[in-house]
Amino acid sequence: MIIKNKGIGKSTQLPVWLQGYIDSPQKQKQLYRKTLIIVVLSQIFGGAGLAAGITVGALLAQDMLGTESAAGIPSALFTLGSAGAALLIGLLSQRFSRRAGLATGFLVGGLGAIGIIIAAVINNVVLLFVSLLIYGAGTASNLQARYAGADLATDKQRATAASMAMVSTTFGAVAGPNLVGVMGEFAYSIGIPTLAGPFILAATAFIIAGLVLFIFMRPDPLVVSTAIANVQRKNNTFQGKKNSENLKMNKRGIVVGATVMILTQFVMVAIMTMTPIHMGHHGHNLKEVGLVIGFHIGAMYFPSLVTGLLVDKVGRTTMAVASGATLLTSGMLAAFAPADSMVFLICALVLLGIGWNFGLISGTALVVDATHPSIRAKTQGSVDVLIALSGATGGALSGMVVAHSSYAVLSISGAILSLLLIPVVVRPRKTQSKELV
Repeated sequence: MIIKNKGIGKSTQLPVWLQGYIDSPQKQKQLYRKTLIIVVLSQIFGGAGLAAGITVGALLAQDMLGTESAAGIPSALFTLGSAGAALLIGLLSQRFSRRAGLATGFLVGGLGAIGIIIAAVINNVVLLFVSLLIYGAGTASNLQARYAGADLATDKQRATAASMAMVSTTFGAVAGPNLVGVMGEFAYSIGIPTLAGPFILAATAFIIAGLVLFIFMRPDPLVVSTAIANVQRKNNTFQGKKNSENLKMNKRGIVVGATVMILTQFVMVAIMTMTPIHMGHHGHNLKEVGLVIGFHIGAMYFPSLVTGLLVDKVGRTTMAVASGATLLTSGMLAAFAPADSMVFLICALVLLGIGWNFGLISGTALVVDATHPSIRAKTQGSVDVLIALSGATGGALSGMVVAHSSYAVLSISGAILSLLLIPVVVRPRKTQSKELV
């Protein structure tokens, strides 16, 4: 029998099954591998759901509102919705389990996608905006699933675990944009506006992802990792002054990791959001837009096959600096490449995705390194709120920047902003080295 107090791991008595995981490193390894498999499966579907809003969200808003200046609103809204959802998912995960938080987020995101379809059918802009906010819950779950993969990972496995969770998103995320034409034709055949077609795929994919997590993620990795950490703490793993110094380093790690992810998200979303509009200005059709965005989303997730290993082997700081350099190159290429060239557009958007990938995985590892499991999900949720708000800001500002200047100005601005990543990660490292002398 177990008597629970507030939150995961704060119980006066542990059940037999949980004690079994605490006492057996072998069972911990088995659960770690099982968790990664479940996360990978859910992320394949989650990636497909995520891709719909990125690919046609701006085009749908432009079509319904009749103005380009509002084209960034969908990205801003579902990113803003993901901010609120990230906080709630983090709190649900901390209070109950990863399974409860992530499954709820995906299922709610599926309902939001259904709302978008209805809004397009009845041409209701208010319903569209509300549904885009709700749709953001699926995006938040898709992003936070990377933490579930790292819950039971060792210090040298954390970035690799997070990247394995992310790379599986590639399959759905790449397939999604390339199904834009097919889903558009299907939607038209049943009396739904063509641009709402991809959201049919999104609704189905998010709901399946939520059900996979809800049914199969047992035992919950966060429940087990929290219990293990609490036992280690009771055994005086950290004491006195050593513990105080560790907590200070934790705060620094959280700030640096969060800042890396916030900056990369802002730059990536701003440029990505306006690329379909930019392509439309220069005669590219919907299939070509889907192809470019498909390559971009693939570059956001597919490099995770090696990024996690690099972050664990080469170091968090080095890969965060590499993120800034890659985003800089991407922004300059997007700004000065011929707008009618598919090759240059694909290269620019691929580099944009890779730079984001480097930043997200290195930043994620820094945050996981810096948090105790007893507060990890809540802290991660709060960090992802800031990441989502950053993306919402980037999406909203991108439309206004392009409307009043050009896509080139937006891309150059993003390139310059990405340089801030270098002092953000290098300065704290120098400060820490001086403190150790």
